[in-house]
Amino acid sequence: MERLFLKHDQKVECLLCPHGCMLAKGAKGICGVRRSTGKEIELATDGIVSGYSVDPVEKKPLYHFFPGMEILSVGSYGCNLRCDFCQNWAISQGTDDRQQGRMAPERIAAEAGSARNNIGVAFTYNEPVVWFEFMRDIALKVKKEGLYTVMVSNGFVNPGLMDEITGFIDAFNIDLKAFRGDFYKKLTGAGIEPVKNALKQISRAGRHLEITTLIIPGRNDSDEEMLEESAWIAGELGDSVPLHLSRYFPAYRRNDPPTPQSTLDRLYDAASTNLKYVYLGNTTSMKGQNTKCISCGTVVTKRSGYFIQNTGLDEKGRCLECGNRVYENFSFSFQQER
Repeated sequence: MERLFLKHDQKVECLLCPHGCMLAKGAKGICGVRRSTGKEIELATDGIVSGYSVDPVEKKPLYHFFPGMEILSVGSYGCNLRCDFCQNWAISQGTDDRQQGRMAPERIAAEAGSARNNIGVAFTYNEPVVWFEFMRDIALKVKKEGLYTVMVSNGFVNPGLMDEITGFIDAFNIDLKAFRGDFYKKLTGAGIEPVKNALKQISRAGRHLEITTLIIPGRNDSDEEMLEESAWIAGELGDSVPLHLSRYFPAYRRNDPPTPQSTLDRLYDAASTNLKYVYLGNTTSMKGQNTKCISCGTVVTKRSGYFIQNTGLDEKGRCLECGNRVYENFSFSFQQER
């Protein structure tokens, strides 16, 4: 197992993420949930759950990982970024370590296994990296049940830990919040390079990967930046990696106006010059919702909100018109196959 901390003379260094917080006894890191005992780093929120719900897998968002199925979503508290536009700030920026809301990994795995049409467990709502030990314990139990694991993350993690994470997580959605280092520095308090490196690690490990970028007017909404981002994804990760462009609404400390639909449409067209699968999220528009077979153009999955119809696929996720394999991970009835 990868080392999670390093003891120095008077402080303990946390090794989970590139911040490398040096903590005196009793102090917490930037994430607000990892605390020094003076000898090691402990997770103050171990076993504590802030959110717990069975959701459509598309809500993560994952559009190419068992589309139309459901997944048990679990979250805790804390985050190692400080995004002033955070949509889940009440729990990500909260550091609640009270005793209520505790759940054992065994219980979570058992409930995932008994839920109808459920493919597994998603670690989401807040940043899973900061509650690594709890996530790992749940994931190992879940996989013993024959289920899948999903991680929704900002990707700001050290390489050694990401190598370990790819050993027990099957699918990722990573927030690539922009494609400019100054955006990351000013608006998130972190750097972009560790995130790009994590994306490449996930891709090399052969895990399912999708990416989300929240589009904030005047911050990361230029055609030039989107062309650079999508070209980098295509070149480094593959042009079949789905990219989700999500509409921003004012939240937490940022009051910029919501993203215009016209901006999403424009960036959809820009990203689509480099990528085969681009989707639009957090919008009522029908543009950028459906999945088409890239070989023949047939619509194979229709989406309206979270109502999903896999209309053009056989039981293996292949296009009924031309036989092209659209989804590597697909099932009409996952529960019946277990």
